[in-house]
Amino acid sequence: MVQMAFYGLGSMLGAGIYGLIGKAAGEMGNAIWLAFLVSMVAAMLTGLSYASIASRYPKAAGAAYVTQRAYRQSMLTYVVGLAVMCSGLTSVATQSRVVAANLQQLTFLDGVPVTLIALGFLLLLAGIVFRGIRECMWLNIVCTTVEAFGLILVIAVGMSYWGSTDLLETPPPTDGGVGGITALLLMQGAVLTFFSFIGFEDTLNVAEEVKNPRKVLPWGIILAMVAATLIYIAVSITAVSVVPWQELSSAAGPLTEVVVRAAPWFPPVAFLAITIFAVTNTALLNYVTASRLAYGMAQQGLLPRFLRKVHSTRRTPHMAVLVLLALITGLALMGDITQLASATVLLLLLVFAIVNSALVILKLRPGEPTGGFEVPVFVPVMGAIVCSVLLVNRFVTGDWQAPLIAAGILGGILGLYALMRPEHVEEDDLAAVQQAEPAE
Repeated sequence: MVQMAFYGLGSMLGAGIYGLIGKAAGEMGNAIWLAFLVSMVAAMLTGLSYASIASRYPKAAGAAYVTQRAYRQSMLTYVVGLAVMCSGLTSVATQSRVVAANLQQLTFLDGVPVTLIALGFLLLLAGIVFRGIRECMWLNIVCTTVEAFGLILVIAVGMSYWGSTDLLETPPPTDGGVGGITALLLMQGAVLTFFSFIGFEDTLNVAEEVKNPRKVLPWGIILAMVAATLIYIAVSITAVSVVPWQELSSAAGPLTEVVVRAAPWFPPVAFLAITIFAVTNTALLNYVTASRLAYGMAQQGLLPRFLRKVHSTRRTPHMAVLVLLALITGLALMGDITQLASATVLLLLLVFAIVNSALVILKLRPGEPTGGFEVPVFVPVMGAIVCSVLLVNRFVTGDWQAPLIAAGILGGILGLYALMRPEHVEEDDLAAVQQAEPAE
């Protein structure tokens, strides 16, 4: 349970909070902590749904498996599975370049092209994922500990500043709008900070490699989300207490700026290392998720069957790991793919809405097995509504670049589905084609 909590926490903490806090300050002023609180409530609804799903159906395909079981439409299952996978792949590609850019600041790598460093990082990451889930878990624990230390350091060195600022101060209204904390402001802030909680869904995709998943997975998700919320709120209060929100919003490295001001004795290179660990952890967990998702979808006949192969000694889906390495490398070579990565977040909100709705269907369907962690039906209903509202809110902002990219990705997935015509596997037949991958 502790390892799964670290896994989920590492997925959520990742690189997001290290850069997100500045953007959130620009939206919310000193009231960032309120945005995190609201987005936590929104994310917890979907998190509880995922916890219930994990206790009912601990399958490697995660969201794709539940979608297939509820709707029994292989095309929808295909879209959901590949949408999640695309999000993971673009994230890993983006993070590889972030790590490379940070490593390039070190003296011995000065002058080495960012792309070359990124490719070396991806090869190392693929080797770890191929090695086994246990190695990934232990590296996740190390990275999560380091990145959590970085956030705790921010809190520790800046806690003495608490109480020195008005935590309800917000940016002045524009165009004669209403000032102060309004429902619209909270919604905008929640949309932004909601993405810092994304990552809890990754736990479903390692379900077949966890001992006693019906008990361990739900509590791992819940503990991770509670811990992340407490850390986010404390960090946000500290950040605006040490650095005025106006300056925080324009800082290149918001948390680095907080540490520089509150603890000038702390070596800047050390915080650089912490940032690298944070980004590496997110990339690692996204890679694990994508490879297990590809394996699980191959088990259901929705991807080529060779992706379901498991290495004879390492007991990992080695073919999925290799194929995804090629795809991630291609994305990394594209250079700046920030917009592509942003667009995949929209796909995740769509997936969350579909998965919440799927749980509603399964809870109301007679004969469906119950799990060790059940939630009232209003939880997935509210989860689906909240995710849909956040998705629509993103569209009405007027910035159509990311939505158009997301639409293009969906079109590509549908085109691939039409080209491959994947085999439809009924739920009763899944057990027959399963090749269990034992926990290490």
